[in-house]
Formats: sequence, structure tokens, C-alpha cells
Amino acid sequence: MRNVVIVGSGCAGNTAAIYTARANLKPLVIAGHEPGGQLSLTTLVENFPGFPEGVNGPDLVENMKKQAQNFGAEYVHGSVIEADLSKRPFRLNIEGEWLETRTLIIASGASARWLGLESEQKLIGHGVSSCATCDGFFYRDKQIMVVGGGDSAMEEATFLTRFGREVALVHRRDEFRASKIMLDRARANPKIRFVLNSVVEDIYDIEKGYVTGVKLRNVQTGELSEREVDGLFVAIGHIPNTAAFKGQIELDEGGYIKSRGNARTSVTGVFHAGDVEDRVYRQAITASGAGCMAAMEAERFLESEGH
Repeated sequence: MRNVVIVGSGCAGNTAAIYTARANLKPLVIAGHEPGGQLSLTTLVENFPGFPEGVNGPDLVENMKKQAQNFGAEYVHGSVIEADLSKRPFRLNIEGEWLETRTLIIASGASARWLGLESEQKLIGHGVSSCATCDGFFYRDKQIMVVGGGDSAMEEATFLTRFGREVALVHRRDEFRASKIMLDRARANPKIRFVLNSVVEDIYDIEKGYVTGVKLRNVQTGELSEREVDGLFVAIGHIPNTAAFKGQIELDEGGYIKSRGNARTSVTGVFHAGDVEDRVYRQAITASGAGCMAAMEAERFLESEGH
């Protein structure tokens, strides 16, 4: 029987592990299907406090993990495939093995939706990104492309005009999901060019190891064209990793955990941390902060029960 199980090993999960381990709760961390979370896809992180020269994303999460392990946290590979949170102790099925825990911190994050191109996967962190706040700074006076048609695409495109020479916004239709205010703001921005009824067919240049341009297809005419770009931002949404908890805790229509405040979920003893609940900020630092809050709440909860 565990005192606390943490699902996810990104900034949120690792920070929760550091705090609960220092409280002598011997946490078990389920590393998840993307160990290290979204930071493991990032190259240089320049906005995490305390690193004046920036820090490599994978190094940052690896250091957090080592720090947690130094205090007694245990890490296992695998994902939660099923959960029973209807009574305590909670039961979790980790790839076929059931375990029991008094408290649970869900820090399983959200995965960016990608276009699904082979070239895209190979160039993530080398010109392909899913986070303008993280990577916009690297594209000063460069040609930038954003793919998407929702609020986040408009927000990313507008934000990126601070850095880029021009931002091309590519959308597969000519209608937008984005709210009127966000769309109007993007349309009014002289640096944003709309490329409508178009999809990205391929991204160049895998050979060079960084983004140099894209191949576009017009979905109405089938016409192919090429466009030079230095950075490609994919803004077609995120999928919270909550499938295993569906029907067990309250989720919103997008699948994100509904917070009851103070890192609490709709089930007493189950806490949330990071992008699995946060659809607004999605930063390494806010995820770490949320991991700290969830850990302190779990600790207090166990104390109140006399553990």
C-alpha cells in the first residue's frame, strides 16, 4: 500500500515527487507514455528561473527526477490503463499490474496534437514547436508559420509577430473556430498573412536537421506550393491525458480535470497538477508550482487522517 502515487513525470509530477519524498511519504511515480513530459520534446528552455544561460529541456526534467530520487521517490515505467477511484484505497492498473494507494496526484499532462507528418516529428525542437511562449524568441526577424484556426492559433500568431518578420497563418478551411475578438485582433495585425483552405503536406529540411520551408496543398484546387519558413508552430490543440480516469473524476468537455480549488479534484484524496488541468498557461514553471501545491495538499490530507 502506497501513501501517494504520482501519475506523470514532467515538471508537475517531478516537483510533486520532490515535495512528497522530502515529507517522507516515499512516493511512487508512474513515468507515463512520454517520460519527462512535453519538456523532453523541447531543446533550449530560456524562461525557467535560475538558469541565466537557459537549460536543455530534457536535462531540466532529468535533474528534477534525480532530486526526487535522492529523497526517496521511486519511479516505474509504464502508464495507467485503468483506475478505480470509487473507494479508498484507490486502485490503479499499471499495464496489467494493480496497486493500491491512499492518495493520488494526477500530473499526466496534455499532449500537443501534431499534424502527423514524419518530417514534423523529426524536426520537433529544430524549428517545429507547439509553444510560442517557449520558442518564439528564437525567431527574431525570421519567417514564421502557424497552423490552426482556433483561439490558441490566433494567440500564438499574434504573440509571434513580436519576433518574426512575417507570420503566415495556415488553416484548412476559410471559417474559423476562433472567437471573433481573437480573429479580429489577428486580422488587424499587419504582420499576419492568412493562408486559407490549405494544409501542410511536408516540412523541409530533414537532411539539414532544421526547418527551411514547407510544402502546402490547397484543399480546394489540389494545387501544391512551397514556402520558405524558419519556424513552424503547430497550434491545433492539446489532448489531456485523462482517458484512464474518465467516469472516475469530473472532467470538462475537453477532457481536462475540473478543479475544486487547492489542487483538489471531485474525488477526496485525488489531486491534480499541471497541464492535465491547466489549459491556460502550460508552462514548466506553472506546472512545477502546481506539483508543489498538489504535494502539500496530499501531505495535509494524509496528516489529517493520522498517517
